[in-house]
Amino acid sequence: MASSLIAEFSLHHVGYAVPAIELVTPVYVKRFGYEVCTPVIHDPTQTAYVQFLRLPGDRVFLELVAPDSAESKLSRAVRRGGALNHLCYSVEDIEAATARLREEGMAILSAPVPAVAFKGRRISWLLGDDPLPIELVERGGDL
Repeated sequence: MASSLIAEFSLHHVGYAVPAIELVTPVYVKRFGYEVCTPVIHDPTQTAYVQFLRLPGDRVFLELVAPDSAESKLSRAVRRGGALNHLCYSVEDIEAATARLREEGMAILSAPVPAVAFKGRRISWLLGDDPLPIELVERGGDL
């Protein structure tokens, strides 16, 4: 069973909540050599602005996420500056992966819905015993 788990889940990105993407992106580009992979994208469903960065040759993205308003779900997370926000895993079958994690005791925060940042591919959100939310994204596409 463990080998099928490894094959099903692949780390896609680490979500880092920041007060303003345009202030943080240049720092990560200059300091660590990240490449900007997307423009800043507004996702009204997630009440966020997002931008994806990646180190040259790496497979895993860094997603900078910022609140789109004072009422955003992210506003509390960025009050004291940046904070690790979530881990995202890509999966072939998002319905099955979400259901399996639910059976493992994780709570579903959001059932699969289309996401602007992934050109309509669906995402879901779950939370386990630890406080770090987990995002799942359907595989496919270029990001």
